[in-house]
Amino acid sequence: MVQNNCFHCGQEFEKERISFDGKEFCCNGCKSVYEILNMNDLGNFYELNRNSGIRPNSENNDQFDYLDTPEVFDKVVDFSEGKTTLVTFKIPVIHCSSCIWLLESLQTLEQNIQYSQVNFTRKTVQISFNNEELPLSKLAKLLTDLGYKPVVSMETADKKEEFLDKTLIIKIAIAGFAFGNGMFFSWPEYVGGNDFYFHQYKNLFRLLMFLLAFPVVFYSASDYYKSAWYGLKNKIINIDVPIVIGIFVLFGRSLYEVLTDYGQGYFDTLCGLIFFMLLGKYFQKRTYSALSYDRDYKSFYPIAVTKVDFNGAQQNILLSELKVGDRIMVRNQEIIPVDAILIKGEANIDNSFITGESASIPKKAGDKIFAGGKQVGAILELEVIKNVNQSYLTQLWNKETFKKIESGLDTMTNQLSKYFTFIILSISLLAGIYWIRTDFEKMFQVVSAILIVACPCALALSAPFTFGHIMRILGRNKFYVKDALTIEKIAKINTLVFDKTGTITHNKKSDIKYLGAEISDFDLENIKTLIKNSTHPLSKLLYDFIDVEDPYFEIEHYIEIAGKGYSGKVRSHVYKIGSANFVGENSKDLETAVYIKKDDQFLGKFIFKNEYRKSLKEMFFSLKDFKINILSGDNESEKSVLEKLINNADELKFNQTPEDKLTYIQNLQNSGEKVAMFGDGLNDAGALKQSNVGVAIADDSNSFTPSSDVIMDGSKITRIKDYFDLCKDAVSIVKITFVISLMYNIVGLSFAITGHLSPLKAAILMPISSISVVAFTSVATWWRSRKYFEI
Repeated sequence: MVQNNCFHCGQEFEKERISFDGKEFCCNGCKSVYEILNMNDLGNFYELNRNSGIRPNSENNDQFDYLDTPEVFDKVVDFSEGKTTLVTFKIPVIHCSSCIWLLESLQTLEQNIQYSQVNFTRKTVQISFNNEELPLSKLAKLLTDLGYKPVVSMETADKKEEFLDKTLIIKIAIAGFAFGNGMFFSWPEYVGGNDFYFHQYKNLFRLLMFLLAFPVVFYSASDYYKSAWYGLKNKIINIDVPIVIGIFVLFGRSLYEVLTDYGQGYFDTLCGLIFFMLLGKYFQKRTYSALSYDRDYKSFYPIAVTKVDFNGAQQNILLSELKVGDRIMVRNQEIIPVDAILIKGEANIDNSFITGESASIPKKAGDKIFAGGKQVGAILELEVIKNVNQSYLTQLWNKETFKKIESGLDTMTNQLSKYFTFIILSISLLAGIYWIRTDFEKMFQVVSAILIVACPCALALSAPFTFGHIMRILGRNKFYVKDALTIEKIAKINTLVFDKTGTITHNKKSDIKYLGAEISDFDLENIKTLIKNSTHPLSKLLYDFIDVEDPYFEIEHYIEIAGKGYSGKVRSHVYKIGSANFVGENSKDLETAVYIKKDDQFLGKFIFKNEYRKSLKEMFFSLKDFKINILSGDNESEKSVLEKLINNADELKFNQTPEDKLTYIQNLQNSGEKVAMFGDGLNDAGALKQSNVGVAIADDSNSFTPSSDVIMDGSKITRIKDYFDLCKDAVSIVKITFVISLMYNIVGLSFAITGHLSPLKAAILMPISSISVVAFTSVATWWRSRKYFEI
């Protein structure tokens, strides 16, 4: 069989035909890409979608050298530290799953690329790479050689979010102008009757209507053609295929009628059809943009920052209140929230959350530190040099590395859309066969109306809009959800696992007693200096309890082991603070205590009697439909208290390390449970990521972790039942909107098939159906939310 299209890009052969490896290519560029992919075992690219490749650009290969100049490099990249650089390129030609697969496999083609991640909606790819071995210009050339030439301009460098599609506005304006004027020119046709002047000038009016309709059909509706073509090219019949067929049926019939003087055609109707479809598309885009804005966690993160003045006084403030010039304190394992300059301390910055590469970068006073890095070691004092911009934290929050793969309502929507198109095309064919025998002229209108009215825009809009509303309402009530799929996952949860310290106990309240030798003010100042570095809830309580001047001394060799303790050298003395095992003491006492050791000499211990959050007993009783488990790193000293407080707990486990907690959750999941884990963001990061839904409790501290699915205010923990019930209601609302959307299509199709619905009315009904779904979900979510929260 003769091959008529290029194996790589699918384009028809023009002048040359290059044979290689039993396949034929239209140019050396396509052949080269095929060779590159096969040499690196990436031949699956062609199995995903046949002829999905992009023909490489043959322009000058030196076109990206300017990217290596320092001024341009700093403007274009997102992040650059040590050997690691992050850059986000705009690549407009991304169009299918094969493109995504190839662009996210770049590390296979180039060893100096750590990872790459595609945002299909925005047509961008973010790449982490070794900038010392792979210059930015060569990275851009690699993409160009593969057929994915990046667009680099001042607009893309500014990285501004696009909320208004100017091209779509122009297309709507052209269609609206043509529709209005087309109705004006077609008016004499409708009312002229036997008028002499009308018959004399009717051909002129018809020509004017054709001229008005031409740019509408071939420009305003061009996005539908591109979408349909990409689908057909990759052997996918998407929802735009029937719409395109409807447009061409009307245009072809209109052209035929005018050329044969059979009638005036449907040019005015066609312009109106495209105008209203574009309005619906604009409405949908604006809706998604609004949802995207509502999901913008830059204003939602409940992360507080410790601000310090020049006298050393500390104050916890919201991140949004930070200003350029403010000084902040960053402790061990805390994430740096803003771009800053190091003022004091030994910085050892772990940028793995940003770059994906586990490497720590040492910093000295005066060095710049990027937002998103994590301090490993002693406390730092930083000066803010940029306005609060959490773009890196937002990136961490949404980063694919921390996402959990799980099917959901999005899959249901895609499955419905997949079969929907075939059903509609079948109905159109059967209706066309019937009407071509009954009324040939009416057949064109009937088929066009069926193809237009059946567009499942409302179906596609129902799930994201409902979940978007719910995410906003939950956020207002200090329950910050990562993405829409998390809401569905919450609705499926049947088992709850709670960490004890800092989760069901207060971070700021505890009855503390000291037992041991008297400690001098000199040692207390040193101990308080060391304690200041830790984010553990007991450390924060102890810091407030020790009654000496707020000190700040240099710390050497600071080490912290999560859940156990920390040590460091302060003013020539080495201190160990933590559990009995960590400091090397034997203790069989069942109590929550922090042990202190100085230069291998045991000084004493601070004993804590935890204060539990209010209304916990009522909260756990309200959660009687869930299996409840408590995990604690402390000993069993408060087991009896917890048993009285939580009389419906399935299991209480103590002396649990972070690794034990993660294993416990795995065992629950292996037994078929859907688990939600509640813990502090840093010590429980592994368990939070492993669980089906990880909820990080934030109590006026920087407990952000990208491993969690939810961040919630600790003071709202007693309202878990309300949050979870609202998520279940959200899933129910989505299912109801699915039914409404399908009912709309059934009713619309019944009128279209019987010939009682014109294409223009069908086009008007499209955006109305979307508006009705948005209105229903808005009212339904508002009504259900009022049951739980004040709106």
